[in-house]
Amino acid sequence: MAHHPRIYLDHAATTPVIPAAREAMSEAMARWANPSSPHSEGRAARAALEDARARIAAALGWDGEVILTSGASEAIAIGLRGSEAITSAVEHEAVLAAAGAARLPVNSDGYVDFDSISKAERYAVQSVNSETGIIQPIIEVAAAVRNAGGTLFADCSQSAGKLPLPDADLIAVSAHKLGGPPGIGALLTRNLGLLSPTGGQEQGYRRGTENLPGAIGFAVALESHIVPEKAEKLRGEMQSSRGSRLRGNDTMVELRTLLETQINAAGGEIVAAQSNRLATIGGYRMPGVAASSQLINFDMAGIAISAGSACSSGTLKTSHVLGAMGWTDKPASEVIRVSFGSQTTKAEIERFVEVWQSISSRAKVA
Repeated sequence: MAHHPRIYLDHAATTPVIPAAREAMSEAMARWANPSSPHSEGRAARAALEDARARIAAALGWDGEVILTSGASEAIAIGLRGSEAITSAVEHEAVLAAAGAARLPVNSDGYVDFDSISKAERYAVQSVNSETGIIQPIIEVAAAVRNAGGTLFADCSQSAGKLPLPDADLIAVSAHKLGGPPGIGALLTRNLGLLSPTGGQEQGYRRGTENLPGAIGFAVALESHIVPEKAEKLRGEMQSSRGSRLRGNDTMVELRTLLETQINAAGGEIVAAQSNRLATIGGYRMPGVAASSQLINFDMAGIAISAGSACSSGTLKTSHVLGAMGWTDKPASEVIRVSFGSQTTKAEIERFVEVWQSISSRAKVA
């Protein structure tokens, strides 16, 4: 039996820390002082932290406040605390847990119904869905929120560094989705008055010693991700937020197109095939084979994938995202997620398709 090296196709859950970020963090470890301490060592650490904060903002093209957090989930909790925000029905579980009970519906293509935005409330609408890769019509959503006199919270965990930031009042971003370290993220805002202070660090909006090495690693990862030419291209792509095409760099689009052509040929189903999607994330149904069985079989074949979002896939419950899009339980339970990173290769996609075909064929025989 031929030996195949393991293949990692779960980058939407977390992607490897890039070498430049690891090196920068290693150097930062030598600055062991607490950035909140008043002595000389603490002041030096504070200066390095503020430099990292400024670099994060500059890389993202953000001219407001940057509150460093332990990740996107904490940024979400701080940004939505006490707001009873109205969310889309396909938000990440962390958003649904922090917001109010009201939901904005989505259609079968996964797009939020922004025409239903009519109250002067806080709304929480993601930029890119972590299970399907669907890019929300965030330009139209932001305009609808502004017209209603409301405020917009955008979860950009999956899109930061890949698509421009939306015109939102509050934005959550995460480092470990784009080659930075886990354990660091940020809440972006232009108006601190939208937040409820609790005391402690970060201007009184979170408690805990600041993660200086993480902040520096985050800054380096963003700077490696964002270059002027790429930023300009992304801005152009976002001028129209609907469409039936994949978004991302040319390599990712080519790999995703290859994968989906082969899955179609093998009798699989692409989730939201006609929707505007980020090329790095895709959902696929293998008819007749439960996602739990697929995960085991792919893992045994040396391929790491997931079902739904990684934060909730351990329960293997039916995806609320697919349910909101009109999928019934049986088909939804047969959907897996395949997500790419900068290291993903054509050979890895071809190997994945080979294993997909094998699992599917065995299920048909059984």
